[in-house]
Amino acid sequence: MAVDNEDVIDAISTDSDDVVVLTINDHLEWDENNLHLLILQKKINAYLDVLQNGQIYESYPSAVGKKIRIQLVFKYLTDAIAEDFLNQTQIFLKDNGFDFQYHHLK
Repeated sequence: MAVDNEDVIDAISTDSDDVVVLTINDHLEWDENNLHLLILQKKINAYLDVLQNGQIYESYPSAVGKKIRIQLVFKYLTDAIAEDFLNQTQIFLKDNGFDFQYHHLK
């Protein structure tokens, strides 16, 4: 399961604060043509669809009534364009009632 398979939730869990976390595993390198960003945007949109249409509660009933976070885990460090996209995504998701975090594997 990975960022380039938009039809699958890569991982779902509940953290120690009882927040439901939907994880996107991103193994792609950043490219000059921004193809990576397009793939990432499709994956985030697919996650958002699952959240907004209620499918999350059918697939993961323990998510009912809990705070939800989309978390991105990157293999490669992001560039400036990606950082801008991620900041805009964070604002958009927050405005839609969802948390958003990302970090890089070390």
